[in-house]
Amino acid sequence: MLTAVLVSLRPRQWVKNLFVFGGLVFGQRLFDLPAVGTALAAFLVFCGLSGAIYLLNDVADRDKDRLHPDKRTRPVASGRLPAGVALGAAAALIVTGLTAAIWLSLPFGLAAAAYVVLLSAYSAWLKHVVIVDVLVVALGFVLRAAGGALAIGVAISGWLLICTILLALFLALGKRRHEVLTLEEGAARHRPILAEYSAGLLDQMIAVVTASTVTAYALYTMSPETVAKFHTSLLPLTLPFVLYGIFRYLYLLYRRQLGGNPSDMVVRDRALLVNTLLWLVVVLLIVYGTGGA
Repeated sequence: MLTAVLVSLRPRQWVKNLFVFGGLVFGQRLFDLPAVGTALAAFLVFCGLSGAIYLLNDVADRDKDRLHPDKRTRPVASGRLPAGVALGAAAALIVTGLTAAIWLSLPFGLAAAAYVVLLSAYSAWLKHVVIVDVLVVALGFVLRAAGGALAIGVAISGWLLICTILLALFLALGKRRHEVLTLEEGAARHRPILAEYSAGLLDQMIAVVTASTVTAYALYTMSPETVAKFHTSLLPLTLPFVLYGIFRYLYLLYRRQLGGNPSDMVVRDRALLVNTLLWLVVVLLIVYGTGGA
């Protein structure tokens, strides 16, 4: 039973919670040990809360998940984890996580509570509202990033929030497209909202968000506010890594027919993983090695 609960928490999906560290890195607090400790605690809080949301979602979708070729093996859908036990574990994680979040700081606690309310509403209702469903998923990433900044008491950059929501939308729309094409006529039975989407519509939305993401990141790196904050104009050097990452993801989505699990794909695809690590290394060298810290 414990193993079934742990599997349902989806530890491999916790890579999404790395957005919590955005405020630590770009707030120039990476070498502030108390801030690092607080950020790690905030990361663990979001791991627990996101795991609780996965449990709630699995209970709500257990009948539809049985129609999916992969999701039918999930503990709740397969019957290995009773719905009552899953709900009890989710409640315990939410209470513990929110208590820890408020203990870290009240603003962070409010961000964590907003995350729980928003994603719980998603599991119960909002995932059935076209376009709103992907926007809510993207806002979940924004709350992670904002929560990480609030936890360590740094200003929340508008650029951080804009780039986060655009990147999250890019990944969410790619996932929707993969589901529409993979499940074909069974898509609506598995997830009714997929009947409102088509590959063509999603392609147009992905094109808009892709261009917006690249433009927003490019403007951020060249913004006078950014240059003044980090005392360097070298951040545009990181743009090629962003371009490659986006193009590589589109290649995997359109040519390899992948994209059903974006976070898992980032970890599994060696080219994406290496590119992400190189981007991070170059960002750290520029932000912390050119007089910015």
